Amino acid sequence: MTNEKTQRAELKEQEKIIQLNNITREFSDGTIAVDDVSFYVRKGEFITFLGPSGCGKTTTLRMIAGFDKPTSGQILLNGKDISDLPPHKRPINTVFQRYALFPHLNIYENIAFGLKLKKVKVTYQDQEGNLIEKIEKLKKSEIREKVEKALKMVDLEGFEKRSVSTLSGGQQQRVAIARALVNEPQILLLDEPLGALDLKMRKDMQLELKEMHRKLGITFIYVTHDQEEALTMSDTIVVMKDGKIQQIGNPTDIYNEPKNSFVADFIGESNIFSGTMVGEKIVRFIGKNFECVDDFAKNEKVDVVVRPEDVKLVDEGKGQVNGKIISSIFKGMHYEMVMLIGKTEVVIQDTIERKVGEKVSLIINPNDIHIMAKEFSTNKYDGYITKRNTVCFGDGEFECDVTQLYKGSFLDEEGYLITAEGDKIDLTDVDVNVEVGLKDIEISDHEEDGGAVGNIISIIYKGDHYQLIVRTDENEEDYVFDTEYTWNENDRVSVIIPKEKIKLSLKQEIKR
Repeated sequence: MTNEKTQRAELKEQEKIIQLNNITREFSDGTIAVDDVSFYVRKGEFITFLGPSGCGKTTTLRMIAGFDKPTSGQILLNGKDISDLPPHKRPINTVFQRYALFPHLNIYENIAFGLKLKKVKVTYQDQEGNLIEKIEKLKKSEIREKVEKALKMVDLEGFEKRSVSTLSGGQQQRVAIARALVNEPQILLLDEPLGALDLKMRKDMQLELKEMHRKLGITFIYVTHDQEEALTMSDTIVVMKDGKIQQIGNPTDIYNEPKNSFVADFIGESNIFSGTMVGEKIVRFIGKNFECVDDFAKNEKVDVVVRPEDVKLVDEGKGQVNGKIISSIFKGMHYEMVMLIGKTEVVIQDTIERKVGEKVSLIINPNDIHIMAKEFSTNKYDGYITKRNTVCFGDGEFECDVTQLYKGSFLDEEGYLITAEGDKIDLTDVDVNVEVGLKDIEISDHEEDGGAVGNIISIIYKGDHYQLIVRTDENEEDYVFDTEYTWNENDRVSVIIPKEKIKLSLKQEIKR
């Protein structure tokens, strides 16, 4: 039995073509683009790195290709460390969004360009029977054979003499892929290769790439921010955010069982509600108790995710919760309707339309309710008190009530804290823990209004409010908060926190 387990473990290791172990990439300005990432890619797999701009997916791809070197960690190829191996010595080729074809060369010459420069070891036998190794360029016949094979792979046979400037975007992309494939790599890296194409051509090329992958049988590692591309083509999806992996799984698992609200919001459309577990596998949200299949501790605050297509509409009074249709838009394959329940909006997708103003009821089955632990219940920071009795944290400075640090204390005329026992304390530079609730932060588009300044990097709609993240520039501190007001990603804003909403506690007792 032990031998069988050992053999299975060895086979599993042999399946891995690329393995990243605790990879971090920090740039010279201190920005961490990839933060302690670990995963592996199986031989012949189509794996996609998916995430918003700046999430670290392209940097990860560049490290696999050898264009960027990890700050720490290991990259293994077939079990061997290639972290320091230059790109031209890796059996890996890359196709970029900008195809970088040579406009003065025809299709054949573009694909053959790298082969003409390539040198290989050739073994000869002299008259005495000794083997002699020489480094030679490929023969013209060998180059032609390889180019013709690559053209056949991308369905461009007979196009050899065409100028690349006469090709459509999709054809140019296929030439770029053929140029990469002609070197017979073990792995093909594709960095948003469909980004420059129009919608119809992009959809066509998605199917072509998937079919190409099936025929070739080599490993494809793909980068995109387009969720549909990832769901359509991938065997495995790696969802990334802020340089970290949020979830790894096949498209069905990623869509149906998101690990957190970011994944749920980023992959497809979702209703995300704030809920509370009120019993064993019973969650309360939108003012009603629902049976679910996930079990969390009683009274725990959770995020509830329901896909729009999983909400069923019935006549008023015949479902679980009543409401009114306030919006209906035809989207080709279905109607997208918004139902208002109290102050909460629920998005529904259905092939049958309910008219605006119609009173209806909804039904959500237990299997269609996905419960996740809340990522944020409060903001916590390390801070310190200034000589002005303000508190510095999160790259900002805020008015606060320092008397909460000692029960029964007050400030004298000079600004010293007087304890209930009459001790006099200078709080300057005293380290404190800072806590701010999700509902205790406001923002303004006037930078001078608040105690800290940053950009909105995330907006998630949660039925009756938005959850935003504002990130500062200096140390990339995050402020997470709920608001009913609409803003735009990348808006430059200041952070406002009323002094009575800032909770302080001492990191350690002050010597008196």
